[in-house]
Amino acid sequence: MTTAEIEEIIMLVCVTGLVGYMGFIVVDLAKRSGAGKLGMYILLGVLMLAPAVFILKELAVLLIDL
Repeated sequence: MTTAEIEEIIMLVCVTGLVGYMGFIVVDLAKRSGAGKLGMYILLGVLMLAPAVFILKELAVLLIDL
């Protein structure tokens, strides 16, 4: 394995962990604030948009490399 491959794997693992932790924080914030289901969906939708774009970018790169 090259250094670039190791860095890519580590980055994906760390970003996945960070996104999961961020999701936990958002759900906890929504519960503590007393937000309803719609409020929780809006919070998750808005705050998880950036990680979703990151994932889509990675998928696009993989598809282009094929």
